[in-house]
Amino acid sequence: MTLSLTPMQILAGAGVMFALFVVWRFGARKARRAADTARAGARVVSLVGRVLFTGAAFIGVQWLVITHPGNPTLLLVVLGLPDLIAAHVLTRALTVTSLDSTRRGGGSPRRWPGHRHVPVLRRPR
Repeated sequence: MTLSLTPMQILAGAGVMFALFVVWRFGARKARRAADTARAGARVVSLVGRVLFTGAAFIGVQWLVITHPGNPTLLLVVLGLPDLIAAHVLTRALTVTSLDSTRRGGGSPRRWPGHRHVPVLRRPR
C-alpha cells in the first residue's frame, strides 16, 4: 500500500500539526501560570491563617492572665513577650540582608554572606 500525497496535502498536514503544537504550548503556559497563581494565593491565605491563629493565641493567654491577677511578674512577661516577638519580626522584615548586584553573567554574585564584589585595583609592574 503506497500513499501518494500532493505537496499541498503535505503542507496542509504540516500546518495542522504546527497549529496543534502551538495550541498545546499555549495551554501548557496557561496551565503553568494558573498553577503559579494558585500557589501564590494559597501562600497568602496560609500566612493570613497562621497570623490570625498566633494573634488569637496571644490574646487568649493575655486575657487569661489579666482576668486572673495575682502574679505581677507573670503579667509583665505575658504582656511583654508579644512585643518582643513583634519587634524581632519587624526588625528582620525592615533590615536589608542582601546586596543585589547588576553584574552580568549567571550565578550568584556573593560567595559567602556579607561578601560584596569589589574590584581590586593593582599598580602596574
